Amino acid sequence: MANQYFENSEDLEHELKTFDFTLKGHNLKFTSDSGVFSRQTIYFGSRVLIEAIDFSNVPQGDILDVGCGYGPIGLALAKDQTSRQVTMTDVNLRALDLAKKNASANKIENVNIFESSIYDKIEDKYALIVSNPPIRAGKEVVSGIIAEAADHLLPSGEVWIVIQKKQGAPSAKKLMKLTYGNVDVVTRDKGYYILRSKLQ
Repeated sequence: MANQYFENSEDLEHELKTFDFTLKGHNLKFTSDSGVFSRQTIYFGSRVLIEAIDFSNVPQGDILDVGCGYGPIGLALAKDQTSRQVTMTDVNLRALDLAKKNASANKIENVNIFESSIYDKIEDKYALIVSNPPIRAGKEVVSGIIAEAADHLLPSGEVWIVIQKKQGAPSAKKLMKLTYGNVDVVTRDKGYYILRSKLQ
């Protein structure tokens, strides 16, 4: 069975790839590798999520990127919101190592990057939690990312999720409505839904 991006495989050969990408008006340099999610370029759903996030109603406070991969979402938001600290977590150690190197390459210092399975090692509360959830890890993981975010949000904090319609956007929307009492479809693009809920 092929290695999955949410698993760790020490013996997987490296295939480093470096490219530039503009996100939220900032030109960023990324290095990816084999064994990480969307290694060829920034995943389309992640790009839609990054560009859709509007901070005008997000309270003061820090940001958490759950399942950060090699870092596009968290690093783009850290570059854009320099007064906020951005925590980035994943279970893929190779991806985390790349995320740290990508933060350094882009001179982004307002980040804290470490290994955590969903919220296992998360102790703080955040103004914003974002995720492009690992669909292939299964519904239990995706549902956990969505529902358990409530325990880690500041008052009026927001959770933003990107998910394809065919990969469960309708059920994710229902879960967010059930958990938070509200959910907005912020945007839809090529089957990708950007969903937002606010902690009441």
